[in-house]
Amino acid sequence: MAISQEARKNHDELFPNHVSTLKVTDPELIEYFDNFAFGEVLEYDSIGEHTRLMVQLAALIACQALSEYRVMLGAALTVGVTPVQVKEIVYQAVPYVGMAKVFDFLQATNEVLVARGVELPLEGQSTTTPDTRQAKGLAVQKEIVGSTHVEQMYATAPSDEEHIQHLLSANCFGDHYTRSGLDLKTRELLTFSMLISLGGCDPQAKGHVAANLNVGNDRATLLSLVTQLLPFIGYPRTLNAIRAIDEVAPA
Repeated sequence: MAISQEARKNHDELFPNHVSTLKVTDPELIEYFDNFAFGEVLEYDSIGEHTRLMVQLAALIACQALSEYRVMLGAALTVGVTPVQVKEIVYQAVPYVGMAKVFDFLQATNEVLVARGVELPLEGQSTTTPDTRQAKGLAVQKEIVGSTHVEQMYATAPSDEEHIQHLLSANCFGDHYTRSGLDLKTRELLTFSMLISLGGCDPQAKGHVAANLNVGNDRATLLSLVTQLLPFIGYPRTLNAIRAIDEVAPA
């Protein structure tokens, strides 16, 4: 099987002048993977190259695929994903993946950016203060998740778990979702990408299908996103993601 002309073209646009060692050692795998990832699945891409690269970076962080992340980060920067957007993807991963797993990706991101001549630190994107993060976080949480659902979570939380709800509003939403650099629709796509790529997060994935719908990302967008992640996260997690979409937003 030869790499198709279309797959080769798409691959070369992302990785100009790249010489793959795997193409020498594992030519059969690379041929059908490249045809699949850079040819076949792109026929179902309705989210566009820019967003596709961003959600793939988010998924690779969740998968802990550091080497592939470095490769795809270079591709993302090549097609115009900005350093600020890249950093926001990494920061967005912290409340979902955990700093212990994000740390190496943050370091790798800094190394790649510096190697490309980007001066760090970048301009700050925070829009809250210690005094406003709780209220602003709660407001954006209600916008994304829905006021009724958020109020129910607070009302039904056992007394010894109430602090988790406050931390969720102030930290996950107040510290992260209120940042500039990415809009809410993009942030929700990133969150959904990370949740389905982590595995074991089926209830949260379903919740963020609904959240995506609330901010304007429809079923077709989510299905396209899942299709673009398929080559990187595999079929089991892809099928779990599709089940979540079907249960919340049936065709």
